[in-house]
Amino acid sequence: MRQRAAALFAEGKSAVEVAGLLEVSTKSAYQWRRAWAVGGAKALASRGPAGPDPKLSDEQLARLKSRLELGPAAAGYGEDQRWTLARVVALIATMFHIRVGITTAWQAMRRLGYTAQLPIHRAIERDEAAIAHWRRYQWPAVKEPPPARPPGSASPTNVARR
Repeated sequence: MRQRAAALFAEGKSAVEVAGLLEVSTKSAYQWRRAWAVGGAKALASRGPAGPDPKLSDEQLARLKSRLELGPAAAGYGEDQRWTLARVVALIATMFHIRVGITTAWQAMRRLGYTAQLPIHRAIERDEAAIAHWRRYQWPAVKEPPPARPPGSASPTNVARR
C-alpha cells in the first residue's frame, strides 16, 4: 500500500488524492508524503511487525516442536497426556534456559500451529474400534427418544387447550 502511495506521489498526486485512491485516511497519506519527500520510496518500506522480537528464534521453535511431538510422557509427565501452557513454560526453561511467561508460551504454541481447542494427538489409550462399536450398538439403546406429545394448536379456541 505504501509503495503504491510512493508511486502516486512520484506521479505528482496530492496526499488527498492518494488517500482517496488507496482508501486510507488523509492523515496516513500526509505522513507517507512527508516520509517519501525525505527518503523516497525506501522510507515507506515495511519495518516488520511492531513490538519486541519474539523470545524464541525459529530454530528454537523447531527444536521445541520436535520435543512437543514426542509427547508429555517423554518430558516426564506420565499421569496426563496433555500439554498445558505451564508444562510448555517448564519445557522451554529446561531446553533453552530462558524464563518465559504463560503468554509467551501461548504465542510460541500459536506460531507452531497449535490451538487450544483442537489437540493434535489423541490419547494413546484410545481404542477406535471399541468407540465405533459402542456408538453403533450401545448408544442407540441408551439414548432416549423425545417424549411423545399430542398434536397441539396455537388457537385459543381449540378444544385441546381446555
